[in-house]
Amino acid sequence: MILPLIRTRLLFSNATKGISRQTILNHIPRPTTTTRRFASLPGFPRPTGYPQPQRQRFGSNDGYERFESSRQAFYKSKRLWVFVGTGTVLFGGYYVTHLETVPLSGRLRFMDVTPRQEEAMARQAYSEVMAQFGNRILPSFHPDTRFVAKVAKRIVKVSGMDNLEWEFHVIDSPEPNAFVLPGGKVFVFTGILPIVKNEDGMAAVLGHEIAHQLARHSAEKLSFAKVILAFQITLMLFGIDPTYIFNQLALNFVISKPFSRKCETEADAIGLQLMAQACYNPEEAVNMWKRMEKSGHGDIPQFMSTHPSHRNRVDFLEKEMPKALAKRSSSDCTTELKDFADMFSSLWER
Repeated sequence: MILPLIRTRLLFSNATKGISRQTILNHIPRPTTTTRRFASLPGFPRPTGYPQPQRQRFGSNDGYERFESSRQAFYKSKRLWVFVGTGTVLFGGYYVTHLETVPLSGRLRFMDVTPRQEEAMARQAYSEVMAQFGNRILPSFHPDTRFVAKVAKRIVKVSGMDNLEWEFHVIDSPEPNAFVLPGGKVFVFTGILPIVKNEDGMAAVLGHEIAHQLARHSAEKLSFAKVILAFQITLMLFGIDPTYIFNQLALNFVISKPFSRKCETEADAIGLQLMAQACYNPEEAVNMWKRMEKSGHGDIPQFMSTHPSHRNRVDFLEKEMPKALAKRSSSDCTTELKDFADMFSSLWER
């Protein structure tokens, strides 16, 4: 058995005599993928024509060099940038075509909620409020309810929005508060009645709430939330955790609360004009907020609140007072505030 083996080796040696090592290696089948890893002994020549992967050396003393192909960074992907570019153009065009100017303040805002959509959401909110406070709402013949309704009807008349199905409810609760739902649903808590004291003070509160309805601030807040959501989705597409920027702290104190205070200040300005047109004394708005400040209710640092501080509201109303007094002196107390109605009518197009 030994002699045949030696003979075979001699025959193979003679057959390959004169053929270089490189020629033999060139006949070895080449790999079919460029992502295959290679390992070779030092000094062993790599066949020509083989793909040369990017080298990545590992801290090893075993005498081997290992190679690993690199992966393309996600931000270099053409598909990603095409997607982002298309999305930016589409969303940017949608955003620009839904910009509108708020009358009186001249503020530019994004609005993509129609009045019909707003009313549909208001019906659900109204049901929730009635379920929560329904057993504490005073009847329509109660003196407090009649007092609120009397003032409210005069302000609604001059606002030019008497086509809405207005409802004014008084909730028997010690909270000094009032709020409005889209569709003309106003709620006043009995806790605020000792602070307003008289019809002029009540007109300051109701003028403010009706101004929210007139300027469609509820729909604007919902539209604003959509913009924030779009930015969060964009960050996620780039692999960035949106909570780094839009965390709870930033959303509350940098975005949401300042935006809400802006709407509140705008409602103060519009409400002052409404109560002046209805021939209520606009100076009582300042006195009412001074009484609110003395009561100590809700007077927290402004940056922590959705509303301006009582002191800042007083300062703002005093600056707006000359225009309000001029409006009252020129009013016949019954005619609707035609310029307001005309200015805001475009916001209520369906």
